[in-house]
Amino acid sequence: MAMMLLGLVVFLGIHVVTSLRDFRATLIGKLGEGAYKGFYSLLAVSGLLLTAYGYALWRAAGPAVLWDPPLALRHLTLLLMVFACIAIVATYVPSHIRSRLKHPMLVAIKTWALAHLLANGDVASMTLFIAVLAWAVYDRISMKRRNPPPPVAPKGYGGNVLAVVGGLVLYGVLAFLFHPYVVGVPVM
Repeated sequence: MAMMLLGLVVFLGIHVVTSLRDFRATLIGKLGEGAYKGFYSLLAVSGLLLTAYGYALWRAAGPAVLWDPPLALRHLTLLLMVFACIAIVATYVPSHIRSRLKHPMLVAIKTWALAHLLANGDVASMTLFIAVLAWAVYDRISMKRRNPPPPVAPKGYGGNVLAVVGGLVLYGVLAFLFHPYVVGVPVM
């Protein structure tokens, strides 16, 4: 438990620094942009690995189960993950989807966290997914306050096709390879 919580504090904490624009600018001014990005990346990857390893240890130890989700919610999770995967790909592809969602990465993270909250009832999962969902909501509010210019929609719809096809491919990889072989929980 402690390792996952430490990982969450490091991973989410370094992402909160990004939203504190004055503090971030001060750090970049003192360290330089390259050193800041390197340190940021090192902390983010370290936090992610600590979180994943701590989560695996906690789940293996058999955390308390708060509730047993009905089968219908697991099916809903699979459907929500299709949208999360399309949104994550849309983050990197100029498209009408990206333009409409404004911040598709945060939409994907919130959808992922909510979907997994619906399908998991153990304390480890609830802790992980609630923490990530809370951070994503905080970050979206922070971005609204910064009011960055919205992404511009391209003229054609090729980006939409690429985002949807790429999202479906990502979904297949996550569902059929990553989840059963890395997470250890087959979802299909």
